[in-house]
Amino acid sequence: MFFRKPKLPADARPDLAPDERVVAWAATVDGHVVATTVGLWLGKERRLRWDEISKASWSGSALTIVPGPAGGYTDEVGLVAEEEPVSFALTVPGEIPRQVHERVTRSVAYTSHHLLPGAPGGVRVLARRVPGINGLRWAVRFDAGVDPEDPAARAAALELVHAAQQEF
Repeated sequence: MFFRKPKLPADARPDLAPDERVVAWAATVDGHVVATTVGLWLGKERRLRWDEISKASWSGSALTIVPGPAGGYTDEVGLVAEEEPVSFALTVPGEIPRQVHERVTRSVAYTSHHLLPGAPGGVRVLARRVPGINGLRWAVRFDAGVDPEDPAARAAALELVHAAQQEF
């Protein structure tokens, strides 16, 4: 006997892009989370592309996402500013934890952390695969306490990005 996966309820289906398709979904206390080929829908109104999720964890009952979209820093490099974590208690998690883990991990093409001389921390250089875009999107994420607008930190970070692009 074959069991069919339950279909996503029509009233929970987000407005998908033309080439986007649902790969998994789970009910939450107050709605649904929907994993697609492009990203994770947090309800029907907000989708984070896989490359916009800095961290994701599964506790066995709750999925926690740390959004980290990369905004403009220079014409070629984005600046990742992590947002507050968002947690969802999943009533029946199904494939959501596995799909989120695999797709976020697969979006990371390059990551390396570097200490910055004279700064109270360092910078992470990232290259992420973005759905629907040919090539990589490069970004930096500064450690807490490092000012991304400090000219020395900025120059060092951009030099690290360019070095990574050359070796990659």
